[in-house]
Amino acid sequence: MTPSVMEDRQQPLAKLYEDAPTRAWVTDVARTVGSPDDPLHGSVVLGPDESGVYPFAVHKAVGGDGDGPVPGDILCAALASCLDSTLRVVANRFRVRLDALAVHATAEVDVRGTLCLDASVPVAFQRMTVRVHLQLAEGTAPRMRDRLLQTAEHCCVVYQTLRRAIPVDLQLADHAVGTVNDETPQTVAAER
Repeated sequence: MTPSVMEDRQQPLAKLYEDAPTRAWVTDVARTVGSPDDPLHGSVVLGPDESGVYPFAVHKAVGGDGDGPVPGDILCAALASCLDSTLRVVANRFRVRLDALAVHATAEVDVRGTLCLDASVPVAFQRMTVRVHLQLAEGTAPRMRDRLLQTAEHCCVVYQTLRRAIPVDLQLADHAVGTVNDETPQTVAAER
């Protein structure tokens, strides 16, 4: 039987979270950096250790140069990477060897909404599609493919977040970059 690295790592965590549910809460972070003088480009810093800085650009469809990944690409990257990693973890937990895995995410939007050209057009992606190319090791039961995908769909945080369209709190920060005035935040709940 193939060993499960993830089972060995997740069992003690499951015990910890059962005993202390508040320890199960985690926070993922990103922040932008760059010159406020450039309306077409910026960079996003990912993770609490700020280990990666990734440039982004404004999409050509709304007047940008389109000379780099745009925020919609980054959203697709979050979805694709979360589903990919979830599939890998689930396959390892089920002791199923993957011979190939690729996840391709797309997001489609009618930009007339964001350009305020038509009030009936939502300012949101109208459709997202995820294609999973999954090849299991020879001899794996065919039903395992569907089981892996269903379990990953259930466990993928980004996928489930997008499907549920959670509320997002938008807070106006004080003048010091990177801080939020917790005493009297001006909050706008962006709900669908």
